[in-house]
Amino acid sequence: MRSVLFLVTIPALIVGALALAGPAQDVPPGEAPLRPNPVPEINGMVFVPAGEFLMGSTADQLLKMAEVDEFPQRRVFVDDFYIDLHEVTNAQYKVFLDSTTTEAPPKWQNGNYGLGEDGFPVVSVTFDEAAAYAKWIRKRLPTEAEWEKAARGTDGRAFPWGDSFDRALANNGERLLPIMGYPAGISPYGCFDMAGNASEWVDGWYEQYPRAPDDLIPKGVPDRNEVFAKERRVYRGGSFNTFSKYLRCANREHTSADKRWVYVGFRCVQDPSWKKK
Repeated sequence: MRSVLFLVTIPALIVGALALAGPAQDVPPGEAPLRPNPVPEINGMVFVPAGEFLMGSTADQLLKMAEVDEFPQRRVFVDDFYIDLHEVTNAQYKVFLDSTTTEAPPKWQNGNYGLGEDGFPVVSVTFDEAAAYAKWIRKRLPTEAEWEKAARGTDGRAFPWGDSFDRALANNGERLLPIMGYPAGISPYGCFDMAGNASEWVDGWYEQYPRAPDDLIPKGVPDRNEVFAKERRVYRGGSFNTFSKYLRCANREHTSADKRWVYVGFRCVQDPSWKKK
């Protein structure tokens, strides 16, 4: 199969979302250079400005759909970063495979994905393969905090679009679909498919969030097997083959880094040139 790059055009729908970057940021002397104004654009990526956001879930939310590994909710500061507009596609990943010795996903035949699947998210890749692609393209995988902020914004909403699930805004149907198929379900910063379609590897170990002495799990919360495993990797966003509660921005899933799941893909982030190394 001929190698092709899957090109996308940012719809007018997300132009307003990109304006969230705002003016140049005042930073204490010696800590970091000022953010340029206007913020430079990077093709196929959106900019997420530095600042705090609400990460995780509250005790009250544990009594509803949230899981104990999302507790407690807290304010987390995240520095400036860019994140891919959409998940890495088969066509994009094919270019990487043709340039390296990386193994193709199991369902690919003779190193090629299926006919007409150029714009589908690449899935069945291991964590290390996703990280290798990101490094090859001079990016990296997002941290849990970066991914969650890009998905939900700063107001603690449950889903990228708000607090109520709507099947018209995300793919949690019976099969994987091409990227960017739900433009009305974009995140506050303009990212597509951060709920449903393919779950996404993030650069994080499955560890407990920091808890203060008064961060107590409500007695009414059933036993949900809160077992943290530092050797397991986290993936986010839910997928096409799962329930809506797992499509929430705060939801965390975990597995071994060497596993290949037909519903797990990834997207990348990039540090801005002005970010202090």
